[in-house]
Amino acid sequence: MAARRPPQSLTRVNYAVFVTVTSTDVAKAAGVSRAAVSQILNGRGERFAPATRDRVQQIARELNYQPSAAARTLARGASELVVGLLPHTTFGGHLQDVVDTLTDELSAAGLTLVLRFSDSSSHSFERLVQTMRPLAVVSITRLRDSDRSLLTELGIRLVEPHLDAREPVDHRIGRMQAEHLVSRGYTRLAYAHLRDRREDPFGPARADGVRDACRQAGLPATPILNLGIDADEARRELNRLDLPRYAIACYNDDVAIALLSAAREAGLRVPEDLALIGMDNTPISNLVSPRLTTIETDIRGAGLRMAQMIVRSVTGGTTEDDSDEQVPLRVVERATT
Repeated sequence: MAARRPPQSLTRVNYAVFVTVTSTDVAKAAGVSRAAVSQILNGRGERFAPATRDRVQQIARELNYQPSAAARTLARGASELVVGLLPHTTFGGHLQDVVDTLTDELSAAGLTLVLRFSDSSSHSFERLVQTMRPLAVVSITRLRDSDRSLLTELGIRLVEPHLDAREPVDHRIGRMQAEHLVSRGYTRLAYAHLRDRREDPFGPARADGVRDACRQAGLPATPILNLGIDADEARRELNRLDLPRYAIACYNDDVAIALLSAAREAGLRVPEDLALIGMDNTPISNLVSPRLTTIETDIRGAGLRMAQMIVRSVTGGTTEDDSDEQVPLRVVERATT
């Protein structure tokens, strides 16, 4: 009796075969030693003839050869990773844009971005850099002195694009908010912090910027409000002010919109009785009524600037050329001021 054939669905099997191409494979195809391949593909092939270098590089491309990250780490004492330290705080929606730009630009330079929230533990940070041995650490927040010393000891470069030689960017944000409000004729200003259980590395400097601008303009002391994105808290903080005719510089657009909602419920006219300016120029800031005046930064430009600083740093360059650069900021004037 003839054997029963298996079901049709089992008579044909498709196999996906994944082949890892090694430097040995490239060496055999190019007719050179594996050491020669390693030197040429790692930028140390000056002693080889140009034709040999071109042949090795061409074959590596044709075979889609990807050098071993582990081998490079062992050989160089460092990986091709860049650790991005983010403060454990509330971010606006633009953070993803910064991260996307950084990731793409560093990838084009052969680097991989790894994000990590900072914490209060020096031991945790030490374990991170000892284990990963990154080429660089880019910090969006100010590092502890002990962490700085550790990076120096390990020979890991530190890039801090938020530090500006002329004026810290957050101080400048607060100053620009206050100067805009003063230019609109307001003589009583307040600053509204975002109250959050997490870190706040940006708010204090922004509040200082508002205070300094008010002091320079000869205006009275600046009240400080603290609220979450909560209607009751926004109403409570507004009741602390001697309304009307106050102007509030806000930590971000979310805080400004919470106060805008509370002001409308209280029957206050915006901007006649209460002026508001936010930060971030989020999409929702252009949809609320009245539309929110805010501060905008060039998000993609900021990400590109960070990436350029990192690449120059890890390739042996310096970041001195950036010392006089400022993160681009501008006031987007709408209907709340």
